[in-house]
Amino acid sequence: MLSTPGNDPVQNRYYVDLKWSGTFSDYIDIVRALPVVAESAHQRLWRMVVSRGKRGGDGRKYPFFTDSLYGMEETVTTLVEDYFRPAARGFEVKKRILLLVGPISGGKSSLVTLLKRGLESFTATAEGQLFGIRDCPMHEEPLHLIPRSQRSAWERDLGVRIEGELCPVCQWNVDNVYEGRVAAVPVERIVLSEYKRIGIGTYAPSDPKSQDIADLTGSVDFQGLAHYGSESDPRAFRFDGELNIANRGLVEFQEMLKLDEKFLYQLLSLSQEGNMKTTRFQLISADEVIIGHTNENEFRTFMQNPRNEALLSRMFVVPVPYNLEVSEEVRIYQKLLAPYEVPTIHKGPGALEAAAQVAVLSRIKELPKPGRDKVSTLLLYQSKDNENERLSAIEEGRQMGEGMTGIDPRYLLNRLSSLFSDTDRECVDALDVLEAIRSGVENSPFGERTHKMEVQDWTKTVKSLYDQHIEKIVLEAFSEDWSQELEKLYHNYLDHVFRFIDDTKADEELLRSVEERIGIMETQAPSFREEIYARFKTGMGAKDMASYLDYSQLRHALEQKLFDDLKDLVKITTHSLNPDPKTLERIEKAAEVLATRHGFCPRCATKSISHVGGLLNR
Repeated sequence: MLSTPGNDPVQNRYYVDLKWSGTFSDYIDIVRALPVVAESAHQRLWRMVVSRGKRGGDGRKYPFFTDSLYGMEETVTTLVEDYFRPAARGFEVKKRILLLVGPISGGKSSLVTLLKRGLESFTATAEGQLFGIRDCPMHEEPLHLIPRSQRSAWERDLGVRIEGELCPVCQWNVDNVYEGRVAAVPVERIVLSEYKRIGIGTYAPSDPKSQDIADLTGSVDFQGLAHYGSESDPRAFRFDGELNIANRGLVEFQEMLKLDEKFLYQLLSLSQEGNMKTTRFQLISADEVIIGHTNENEFRTFMQNPRNEALLSRMFVVPVPYNLEVSEEVRIYQKLLAPYEVPTIHKGPGALEAAAQVAVLSRIKELPKPGRDKVSTLLLYQSKDNENERLSAIEEGRQMGEGMTGIDPRYLLNRLSSLFSDTDRECVDALDVLEAIRSGVENSPFGERTHKMEVQDWTKTVKSLYDQHIEKIVLEAFSEDWSQELEKLYHNYLDHVFRFIDDTKADEELLRSVEERIGIMETQAPSFREEIYARFKTGMGAKDMASYLDYSQLRHALEQKLFDDLKDLVKITTHSLNPDPKTLERIEKAAEVLATRHGFCPRCATKSISHVGGLLNR
């Protein structure tokens, strides 16, 4: 017998080596000390997720998912809090088949793969150790060795629930090899592995005519049949179907709704009753999480068939829409491109953001209400100024199916890959990305003409947004110090306001050039200037002028005034046929500012300056 465990779980002798093996009697001692080793598949999955914490340092919930999957926090929260958590605590939801529904390339397979890899890693740790009966094809829970008549007492003693019965192979071994001496039955530690077909299964449907239920529940071993002579002898049967080997873990069904009806009803029996039927044998217990995924079109077709109502009521459906956050879309591209990028190719500022904006724009629903056109909604979703309005708009969009249609992320990754793999390129900027998207869809022989035109329109829209953004950045670069220039203009404006009030000579042209930009009519100008004068005389004392930041309306007008003045400067500078040394120096300084402050390289800095000059000279 093993001794009482210590307080330190790392030093606790019940946290055994990966190659540990012992008897059922030894295992009972381990369960008594560490009841979690006998938990169900749903409990294990839940504990694996929360072992990484319930909230990360960046505020995202459930880092197990959100550290690897981006733009799916809402889906993850639903999955964990509405399915995994109640299922782990024994609620009825554990008897449901988990079905992920969403558009192609929306992250469904990635989510399930993350769970698989997580289980493999978790069961290899001390915290996630797991045990099974040695030589059992289903690696089943050793507590099934306890006769049902004695289980109540053992459950009270061990602090666990015992559900399920021995598989035919283990029952035959107990009766014939160990002659009923269950304490001597060998037990070993197991680590789940999809590759080794231990606790993790995957099934992809084939042609409906060739689908065989034996792929799920096992088949007769004809060599064993010749030796043992009976199909009802467990030694003459291969318990190697996906449902058999997935016991203790999870089984994934790709394109689940393509399964033949008899397959789906087999899964219902397993999820509802915890057992499955195999030819020639009694009901076989299995403890596993069943996860399927499908696209929205197939799901809608499935729902429209009245015969599927019973199946649908026994499924837990989780929508997995496309991401709607530009910053999260950029993280997806960064993650998938990073391992293969050519180090010598510079990634221009806004390059990935441009692709992300096209993607999100294609997924947004345009609503017939003010401020809910596609562009306004895109900008709202990117804004951090009004979080409540943003979240409310996202929720409204989701209820209308937003994110369930749009450009396939794989297409955008294909276009980005073609750019970032071209070793002849020095740099890829936003204009390169938008052109690659536009030309890619235009030259594609696939897709409807209407869809191609939509992509062209989305690309033009994003280019327009980029033009506005890059114009401001380049104009700022031509100003030696944007804030300093604004402060200078601000003081100059106030100085002439005070001159106007004192009836001395004021620069009326300067005053009006600022006031017109905030809609102050000429007849309103005197009272507006008096208001400015009174504001600063009361607040700070005459001539002791506060910062332009203290008056947002005036600040906006000053920015527009400076912006327009700089436009003329850049227009002349960038399109001078015979630039003088001072002009060239001005361009070089602007390019240096773009490089040091915004991450441009010489190539994309020069290109951006030329692009903005072209925009201003239209």
